[in-house]
Formats: sequence, structure tokens, C-alpha cells
Amino acid sequence: MSDHDLVIVGGGPAGMMAGLLFARAGVKTLVLEKHGDFLRDFRGDTVHPSTMDLMDQLGLLDRFLERPHEKVQTLGGRAAGRVFTIADFSHLPVRAPFIAMMPQWEFLNFLADEARRYPTFTLRMNAEAVGLEMAGKHAVGARLADGSVCNAKLVIAADGRRSVLRGAAKLPLKDLGAPIDVLWFRLPRRPTDPSVTGGTFGPGTLVVQINRGDYWQCAYVVPKGAAETLRAAGMEQMRRNIATASPQLAEAAETLTAWDQLKLLSVSLDRLERWSMPGLLAIGDAAHAMSPVGGVGINLAIQDAVAAANILAEPLERGAAVDDLLVKVEERRMLPTRVIQGMQRTIHDQLLKPLVSGQINFDQAPLPMRLLNRFPLLQRIPARLVGMGIRREHIRSPDAFR
Repeated sequence: MSDHDLVIVGGGPAGMMAGLLFARAGVKTLVLEKHGDFLRDFRGDTVHPSTMDLMDQLGLLDRFLERPHEKVQTLGGRAAGRVFTIADFSHLPVRAPFIAMMPQWEFLNFLADEARRYPTFTLRMNAEAVGLEMAGKHAVGARLADGSVCNAKLVIAADGRRSVLRGAAKLPLKDLGAPIDVLWFRLPRRPTDPSVTGGTFGPGTLVVQINRGDYWQCAYVVPKGAAETLRAAGMEQMRRNIATASPQLAEAAETLTAWDQLKLLSVSLDRLERWSMPGLLAIGDAAHAMSPVGGVGINLAIQDAVAAANILAEPLERGAAVDDLLVKVEERRMLPTRVIQGMQRTIHDQLLKPLVSGQINFDQAPLPMRLLNRFPLLQRIPARLVGMGIRREHIRSPDAFR
């Protein structure tokens, strides 16, 4: 007999949101997180309007916004010495028409606290899953590093872009390729600095600056595999590179003195061609690794969790078999995955790869940026795509404790 109705492996955004929704529907849910806490830096911190709209549907938005965050209502860009507005979220038809820049540990702790209100929810920290427990060709649980097994009627793999469970299940993976990597770091921000969040298209690179109040969270885009070459050139050269790319950051860049202040994100762009097998479903990064372009990864993962709960929670709670329903989650979520990844791949190939390899140098801003700036109404288009996504989900899973 199964110990739980559902075991979710991975306490990231997809796993914690799924845990909350399935437990809310009365499903006995166990979430396994391999770390002892959620305190890891340079994780995705962008909570988009689509996600906050889901919080609103659950009646949680006001409590969510009590957590520390900064509001970003517009996204901008700098090129050829000019500042451009690219997206304006203020017109979106939701209660929170902005991006909330919230440390991911705050967001995950919020979801965990809300999920604990339900007696059907359990979160185990320091619980690293290392494989699947199988009964023939059917997954019946997750095996942990300590040798124990957590059995369940269904296992959800939400263990990230290097998912152990999808590897154990031998789910077919399609690598779309990514020609860039990203170095993340913090720089101090003065109160007199411009408040705009956006990217600077400098000579040979793109530097993204995210306003986090008293500091900038920065991303320095480099060609795939070039981080070691930069490291070999030394920190002084790196500071000069940042200052050349974004002169506004020249003084702040002097605070970078050691390479452990920079964290490498090896960018991946891939997706599973099949998201499930009997007893197992993959969602979030485990099903589709997204580029940081647009900062949409967290929000796509959250949408996956909502779709999974909408389709599976009610039958799972009443004890029905759900294996035949797993493919419906994939069918629901594959279109937005393909569209967003296609857009990211185009930006990689047509803009970022030629930029960081030195093939293009902006003497003037790209035409799309100039058009968006000249006709502000157009700024609503990227705002809608980034802020609300494609085929966004609505909460339809039941609340068994209302």
C-alpha cells in the first residue's frame, strides 16, 4: 500500500506550487527537498503577473505581497547611449500588474507556509531522491540517498534541469542548444542611480541590471564555455569588461575582487519529448529547461503545476487510476513550452550569439527597440507575452477544506 497519494521530488517553484494545490484538494502529498533550506542565491527571483493572478485566485495575493519584494512595472534597455522602454506591465488586466522581484527563498517559504495549513501536506527537507522505486514498468515511489523509499500512487519529478528522476525513467530529451552562458553577481546601487530594470547592449556583450533596492542583481552574458577564459584573464579585466559594456556600472564594478562573487549559470534550452511514464510525471525544469531570456522559467513551472493539479488532483483524491491522464498534462503544456522556447531560441541565434561573439555592434539601437519606444502602445505586446504567458492556467482543482 502506498504511504502517500503523491510524492513530489523537488521543492522548487513547480514542486512547492504542486504540493500546495494537491494538498488543498485533499491529496495526501509529500514534497521531498534535498537541501536543508531554500537559501540559495542567484536563483530566479521574478514572479510575474500570471503567477500573482494565481495567488489572487487562491485568496493569497495580499499575504504574498507582504513578503519582501520590489515592483517592476516596466522593462527597459540601453543601446547606443539611449534608454528605451520595452515592456509596460501597468495595463495588464490583473490586480498585480507588475513583476515582483522576490528572493526565491521568500517565495518558496511562502508556498510552504500556505501548504502547511492543510493536514494533507508534508515537506521533508534534507531528503535527496536518487532514483525511482519500480514495480515492473510502473514507478511506485522515490528512493532516497539514505536508502529509504517513499511510496506513492504517483510521483512528480520537479527536480530541475538536471533531473535525476527523468534520467532514471529514461524519458527522451531534446536538446535545442544554447550558445550563451551567464555570470550572475551583485553590485551596490546608490539611491541616485536610475531605477530602470533592463539590459545594456554594450560592445560584445549584454549586461542585465535588475533593481533590487540597495543593490543591482546583474547578469553578464558570454559565449557558451567562455567563462574559464574570462577567469584566466583576471578580475581586473573582468571589471574593465563590465565598465565598457555598461559605463554606469564602472564604479560599482570595483567592488568585485574575487571570482567567488560571480556565479556561473550554464544556460540550457531543452525539453522532454515525453513527460511521463506509468506512475511518473515530469513538470517544470525537469520537463523543459528554459533560457533566462525573459525570466519566464519560474512562471512556466508554476503553470505546469496548476495544469497538473487541475487534471489529476480530483481523480487522485478519490483513488482513481491516473496513468492515462498524465499525457493530458503534457498536451496542455507543450504548446506554451514550444512557443516560448522558440522565441528564446530566435533571440539566442539572431541577437545574443552575434552580439557576444562580436559579429554585431550597436551603433544605434535595434529597430524593434526604436519602434517600441516611438509607439508606447506596442509596449503592451511584450508585456503581455512576458507577464501573462501563453495558454495561462486558472485554478480549477478543488478545495477539499473550504
